[in-house]
Amino acid sequence: MAYAQRAGLEVGEPLAAFIEGRCLEGSGLTADAFWNGFAAILAEFTPRNRALLEKREALQKKINDWHDARAGKKIDQTAYISFLKEIGYLVDEPAPFAIRTENVDPEIATLAGPQLVVPSRNARFALNAANARWGSLYDAYYGTDALPGAAAGGGYDRARGDRVIAAAQKLLDEIAPLASGGHGGVSAYSVENGALCPALKDPAQFAGWRGEASAPDAIVLCNNGLHIEIAIDRAHPIGKDSRAGVCDILMEAALTTIIDMEDSIAAVDAQDKTEAYANWLGLIDGTLEASFAKGGGLVSRSLDADREYVAPDGKPFSLKGRSVLLVRNVGHLMTTPAVLNPDGTEAFEGLVDAVVTSLIAGVDIRGRGRFRNSNAGSVYIVKPKMHGPEEAALTNDLFAAVENLLGYRPNTLKIGVMDEERRTSANLAACIKAVESRIVFINTGFLDRTGDEIHTSMRAGAFIRKGDIKNSEWIRAYEARNVQIGLACGLSGRAQIGKGMWAMPDRMADMMEQKIGHPMSGANTAWVPSPTAATLHAVHYHRVNVFDRQKELRSEPAPGLDRLLTIPIADGKNFSDEEIEKELENNIQGILGYVVRWIDQGVGCSKVPDINDIGLMEDRATLRISSQHVANWLRWGVCSKEQVDRVFLKMAAKVDAQNASDGAYEPMAENPDGDIAFAAARALVFEGEVSPSGYTEPLLHAFRLKKKAGAKTY
Repeated sequence: MAYAQRAGLEVGEPLAAFIEGRCLEGSGLTADAFWNGFAAILAEFTPRNRALLEKREALQKKINDWHDARAGKKIDQTAYISFLKEIGYLVDEPAPFAIRTENVDPEIATLAGPQLVVPSRNARFALNAANARWGSLYDAYYGTDALPGAAAGGGYDRARGDRVIAAAQKLLDEIAPLASGGHGGVSAYSVENGALCPALKDPAQFAGWRGEASAPDAIVLCNNGLHIEIAIDRAHPIGKDSRAGVCDILMEAALTTIIDMEDSIAAVDAQDKTEAYANWLGLIDGTLEASFAKGGGLVSRSLDADREYVAPDGKPFSLKGRSVLLVRNVGHLMTTPAVLNPDGTEAFEGLVDAVVTSLIAGVDIRGRGRFRNSNAGSVYIVKPKMHGPEEAALTNDLFAAVENLLGYRPNTLKIGVMDEERRTSANLAACIKAVESRIVFINTGFLDRTGDEIHTSMRAGAFIRKGDIKNSEWIRAYEARNVQIGLACGLSGRAQIGKGMWAMPDRMADMMEQKIGHPMSGANTAWVPSPTAATLHAVHYHRVNVFDRQKELRSEPAPGLDRLLTIPIADGKNFSDEEIEKELENNIQGILGYVVRWIDQGVGCSKVPDINDIGLMEDRATLRISSQHVANWLRWGVCSKEQVDRVFLKMAAKVDAQNASDGAYEPMAENPDGDIAFAAARALVFEGEVSPSGYTEPLLHAFRLKKKAGAKTY
């Protein structure tokens, strides 16, 4: 890689050119001032970052030693918790407090709805996600199993369409009922004296219209803060057959979207990082576009404009056409060759992300973009993989230093805390306290949190099967504690309390049945895998008033540490040969299916067929669980190295077959001993116990760099 010399740093030439050519204009900073300030931040925070990583490893060693000394004995939970307090893994709970975050957009603070997470390096996906603020309910019902059955091929299936329209009308009758009759019986919508005709049961649900009042093009309703647009066009192929001319029902859906620089992308050098940053800039300044082939033609995507209406009082108003965007930075562990410190070592990637993503967001703060992202003038940064309050405090101080460099007012940079590491969830209130003036988000997620659970307690014993972990005691405590602690710390009305991903994008009927549990739990946002899923999940927020639900839950006690820290080990259970084989095949097939795309194609998140050929959204979090689980079973002799290797070979053939139609795919089974992706997958398992915190990034990055350098074999 070619480097440019800047303020004692070596900066990858693509990144240096991007910052100087596209990011600094209008920032008020000269290039010299920026680079000198950037170098000063790296000099200040690199030693502190490194020391906290060393503390992680020191704590892990003490935990390993504690378990080793008690091998074969049942864990005394009281003694275990006392030990964790003694070594500083657990800290004292802070005195009761309420967060002090200000200048937060309503999409985050006072509204409840779906959230998307999208890889920053895929411009098309990023645009689709940003535009998923509004989605067609007709399309979502027509094209998924959320409505039983499926459309017949060969053009528009009229019978399917009729069922879709009936289901949508039924939903309208549920969430915005008329004073008399149902929406399906309406022959025409109109507005008279600022009121909807026919009248709504609750007239306050009428939010406005577009077009002529006597024959509007759209009617806008509102329920639980979310809007619904009844689109009317009697010339439309669907509208011409509707009594009222209704051609679609549009749901306000993904209120927020996380543009991800972390788990869902493969960014291993300056070229990759610059591509990710450039897409973030394009979203913020409104210039990002993407074109792709579809239906024999070329389709272009850009950001949607705001939606214009007339309010019941006759005044014009607009509703945002796009999600409010957050950006997920990298955690504290990884370094990047995109920037080298004066001593030649790689800079911590999270430090680089904080500076560059915040610099780019200045376009929005100064109102220089085509659209406004944050009307409140804030920058929303999701910070993952922090271990405990000291690491949260590091991020708080880092953000203050970045604000000082860029000339932003204090606490402009907001933080979303991913509650995905064991030491964070065990000390969640203290972590929130460390960022009490910045916090806008806490989130639970089965995936990374389970990976850390396994790695932290690797020496405690053999873990139960991966599927059974989802129903274990600590998971239930974890999910409930996150909400209760968030409410106790005053997040309601100021910040999001989030829940994790629905990972099966083709199983929308199951999602509609199960994911209502997230708003019922008091979460005012939850992750979905696609814009279509966001449209459907929005229905749950119409059916559940989350803020009322939070009031009901606020008085409930948070589950105690004894439940949260109950390690899900098998306690002497002997797994059958069939159970062991099935578990290994399930884990290893998932590992290979994800890793081969990551290493060979640089795809950090995609829909990967599982062992039963069901498409699952996979990223590094799912990879961490599977690789750590197999590593745990290897340590405890549940399976042998030879057995694991045999399953690796068997599953390589299966994954090859599943990807046979992908012209860019490189088969593994033909030459497993020399295949780079296959070697990476094996390393994640066989080196999993010694990988820092069980993270997959160090190995993935190392093998991907080999591939990018042109290596043909391992």
